[in-house]
Amino acid sequence: MNKDFDISPRAEIDPRAKIGNNCKIFPFVYIEGDVVIGDNCIIFPFVSILNGTRMGSHNKVHQGSVIGALPQDFEYRGEKSECIIGNNNIIRENVVINRATHTGGQTIIGNDNVLMEGAHISHDTKVGDRCVFGYGSKIAGDCVIGNAVIFSSSVIENAKTRVGDGAMIQAGCTFSKDVPPYIICTKHATYGGANSFMAEKYGTDPKVVKHIANAYRLVFHGNTSLFDAVNQIKEQVPDGPEIRNLVKFMENTKLGIIGKI
Repeated sequence: MNKDFDISPRAEIDPRAKIGNNCKIFPFVYIEGDVVIGDNCIIFPFVSILNGTRMGSHNKVHQGSVIGALPQDFEYRGEKSECIIGNNNIIRENVVINRATHTGGQTIIGNDNVLMEGAHISHDTKVGDRCVFGYGSKIAGDCVIGNAVIFSSSVIENAKTRVGDGAMIQAGCTFSKDVPPYIICTKHATYGGANSFMAEKYGTDPKVVKHIANAYRLVFHGNTSLFDAVNQIKEQVPDGPEIRNLVKFMENTKLGIIGKI
């Protein structure tokens, strides 16, 4: 361990754990040996950080959270795997993040995310940057979540689904299909329009927002298959990074996308 830190003598930390500079660790924290914690992290009381966790810098982990918990997967046989946490994340009370199921696997949380009280990120899920997980939201295993995604309270994302960049999921929604980028997903897991709020927040050109809305009209309001709708987008909607992103997302869907109103 480095010498430049503030660690309570009432914390239980395996001497093999690697703790970065200028970290503050409160009483009754439990840290296992195969753990790396970067600089300037704050770990509040009654947090458990378990084997396989690799945490970056400037993270705050609040009371009662468990990071790197064993995967809740019947296929787990005790293999070594990882839980990767990036930088500048706020992990509030009673959050659980499971590490991956199989050897070499990783659960990944990117940078600048906020996980509110009671959120749960399951094994092998990949989360991008600048996401918000509302109170009690539960993300199942093997999910993929893009950047700047907002989950309102009590959202349930079922296994192996994807959520595209800039999507917003309304409170109480349970979904089992993919949520495309830049849209609002209603609590009934249906299309609720383009997410202009996030587009404006990140400075997207208003013309581009209109192009996104037009693209999704073809998908959700046209009387055609997803395959045909995607081809219509390519033919009718002006090209740009956002349009290419949503087209690629829908072309790569395996479970299909959420339904239309």
